[in-house]
Amino acid sequence: MRSLLMGVATGASLACAQAAEPPALRPPTADEQRPRATTRHAPDRADDIIWENDKVAHRIYGPVLQKIEPPSGSGIDAWAKKVRWPFMDRQLKTPNYHNDYGEGMDFYSVGNSRGVGGLGIWFDDKLWVSRNWASHKILQNGPDVASFQVTYAPWPVSVDRKVWETRTFTLPSGTHFTRLQSVIQSDKPEELIVGIGLSKTPVGTAKGSLLADAKKGLMVFWSPAHARYGAIGTAVRVDPDMVVDTGADADNHLIRIRVTPGKPFVYYIGSVWEQGLDFNDRAAWEAHVAAERLDFLPK
Repeated sequence: MRSLLMGVATGASLACAQAAEPPALRPPTADEQRPRATTRHAPDRADDIIWENDKVAHRIYGPVLQKIEPPSGSGIDAWAKKVRWPFMDRQLKTPNYHNDYGEGMDFYSVGNSRGVGGLGIWFDDKLWVSRNWASHKILQNGPDVASFQVTYAPWPVSVDRKVWETRTFTLPSGTHFTRLQSVIQSDKPEELIVGIGLSKTPVGTAKGSLLADAKKGLMVFWSPAHARYGAIGTAVRVDPDMVVDTGADADNHLIRIRVTPGKPFVYYIGSVWEQGLDFNDRAAWEAHVAAERLDFLPK
């Protein structure tokens, strides 16, 4: 009888939950509707760091989430966005930021992958990756540029080497591309092969479409379409002179580059939503990624 009553109560609760409308996103004020670049550390959302401009929205995961949802991960998330002003901060304050309340949402799944341009060390046919960021510093919170820096605590590469990283993220207004400048240190001086990844399955389990060109230093991925929300396009651009090859592991499409410990290097990540404001099909996104003029000189 107890289990039956519990089942009835559970069913009634579920029916009420399904009947209720999702809480609306707080509308932006007139000032909040200004297009701009912005970034924020969000301790109220398990130490996320979010950043966006008038075209894209991203986040990475912090140390609190690593405790709540171990092992968590250092992949990079992409949000679907269809307004020119920032919305992530207000969206995170809703009961479910995976809902579309009219400005965008998070339906990209990072999982165990590198997401949109997370990296690792390629050694012995395996990608060795860090945990979530360990410390952070906001460098500029708009309006023209959003920039922050994070460190990743030492992580193992096989059994006899350790590496650690400092990475600076910079997103100006008016572009789909975040500039990442990384310095990877090591307890050994030999060169490293760094694999930069794009998730194979960010939307369901179906395969998407990949364009990988080692000579041009680019990877462009167009996801399969979500039944309701459509597809997401992602991209990585690296210095062609650093490229070793392209390839894959179980979770990621990879472009691999040769890196000297202690020497900074630059790469770019980008994303777009099929239902957003800019590029609505694979061909247009691929053409844009290939044509973008980018500076790979460290600063």
